[in-house]
Amino acid sequence: MVIARKISQANVTMSSVMLPQYANPAGNVHGGEILKLMDNTAGVVAQRHARTNVVTAQIDEVKFMQPILVGEVVTCHGQVMYVGRTSMVILITVTVENMLKEEPPRTALTAFFTMVALDAEGNPQDVPKLEFTTQEERLLYEKGRQYYVNHQK
Repeated sequence: MVIARKISQANVTMSSVMLPQYANPAGNVHGGEILKLMDNTAGVVAQRHARTNVVTAQIDEVKFMQPILVGEVVTCHGQVMYVGRTSMVILITVTVENMLKEEPPRTALTAFFTMVALDAEGNPQDVPKLEFTTQEERLLYEKGRQYYVNHQK
């Protein structure tokens, strides 16, 4: 029997300083490096919720809104938005901060990751349902459900 878990139980925030090896000669961090950080964050969120191995099944369109430069701190915030029977929609928000300036972090990009829980044999496995504690969580769930319905065709 799969129990329900609170959305907040799986939330994750992961940060990393962008080093020169992650960038092109002009100092702009490669998009693939950011996607890797996002995928790692989504994986931790999904595994924390499902308590089993998970794989990435889908990533929605990723659009960079801000450049990310060497020396900046990238923070990936991840949370479960929606769960189906074996899959989960994870919202990842990436913020960027220049630690040498007195400026607030800026949102660089967001993406939805669809993750699937797997059993020991590599087959899809049921995941816990979501337990809501706030109206904001219910709204987040509904947004995730709509995304899932519209993108699983």
